[in-house]
Amino acid sequence: MKSISLDITKAAQFLQSGAIQAYESKVKAAQEALENGTCPGNDFLGWLHLPSSITPEFLNEVQCVADTLREKCEVIVVAGIGGSYLGARAVIEALGNAFAWLVNDKQNPTILFAGNNIGEDYLSELTEYLRDKRFGVINISKSGTTTETALTFRLLKKQCELQRGKQQAKDVIVAITDAKKGAARTCADKEGYKSFIIPDNVGGRFSVLTPVGLLPIACAGFDIKALVGGAADMEKATGKEVPFEQNIAAQYAAVRNALYNEAGKKIEIMVNYQPKLHFVSEWWKQLFGESEGKEHKGIFPASCDFTTDLHSMGQWIQEGERSIFETVISIEQSNRNLLFPNDEENLDGLNFLAGKHVDEVNKMAELGTRLAHVDGGVPNIRISVPALNEYYIGQLIYFFEIACGISGNVLGVNPFNQPGVEAYKKNMFALLNKPGYEAESKAIQDRLK
Repeated sequence: MKSISLDITKAAQFLQSGAIQAYESKVKAAQEALENGTCPGNDFLGWLHLPSSITPEFLNEVQCVADTLREKCEVIVVAGIGGSYLGARAVIEALGNAFAWLVNDKQNPTILFAGNNIGEDYLSELTEYLRDKRFGVINISKSGTTTETALTFRLLKKQCELQRGKQQAKDVIVAITDAKKGAARTCADKEGYKSFIIPDNVGGRFSVLTPVGLLPIACAGFDIKALVGGAADMEKATGKEVPFEQNIAAQYAAVRNALYNEAGKKIEIMVNYQPKLHFVSEWWKQLFGESEGKEHKGIFPASCDFTTDLHSMGQWIQEGERSIFETVISIEQSNRNLLFPNDEENLDGLNFLAGKHVDEVNKMAELGTRLAHVDGGVPNIRISVPALNEYYIGQLIYFFEIACGISGNVLGVNPFNQPGVEAYKKNMFALLNKPGYEAESKAIQDRLK
């Protein structure tokens, strides 16, 4: 079986000779701190050896629940925000048919995602859509009180019970939550929902290989055993005993920090040439942004979908401020075949492409863009993925997770907390006059006068 690979040559040329190798000792120390549990945030390292610790029996249990939902539901709504939905959505959209929503396939229920915003129009349209559907809900929340998710689940729970009856509704509502405490746990126990546990030592953005990600992915019809298998193989390939020059996660962490500290590159643009990878980039942005953006430090994670965004952001990337570098996810082999046809009139002048695979044209667009951007002063890192399937997506997930843990430690921050996220919540609760926030509410009202 092949593996994903990393090419940093078009990034190294923007650094002084030996700059990346100079980070080898820092990267090694960072990874040893992860392994030894001596790094900041060491109570959130449950993801580190998660792939190799998942048992076939556990995967069978997840699959069994997924099969029940698939049998009883034509639509499954995943209620969660941040890491509670981005990982699952990344995998499902990367592997799925872009137009599957047009297909009335009874074996593959439509997977929808909600609980990640407070849009009244969005939620109203969702509930209207579900009125004549046999739907179920996967409620993902450790506390059960996260505003966006809790609000959405309250709406969906009541609607599901009205449409199915309370007894049948409990068979199609699944809770993924804390083992013992919190509103979601209390509700699940009271109502008799099937539930899975979010491990205390796994943060949301690292949770895709827990039931948080595995259950929705299985519900969508994808092979979670292959996904975990790919992640487990990448866990071995990026272990602390693997030499630096062979450890692609260590190299990625090193080159990112070298570009940041030595070359002043403050923005990393995650680029794909495969539209199915849009939500992989969204997951990656949370993973690195929430992990590294602390203490006024950290590379700003951005993303572009090429070639689409070359017609909007291409000018800035080519000739704008040189504070950026690109990381390109390149898919070596497409899953489908489509040839350009010949046209007798050739009004568009594209007959020179007749008989070529669409992917061949896409690959030349990718290569041409990389060359142009490097010539324009943009360092380029390339992650090559043999194909879009569960195994390689599993590899990619763990690669980014371990690289993020190493990189954050090299940067000198705690990669596993997110204290800044609480600031907006405190203000929002105060503005909504939530009980217990009276002092904050008065302070904000005074500021607004």
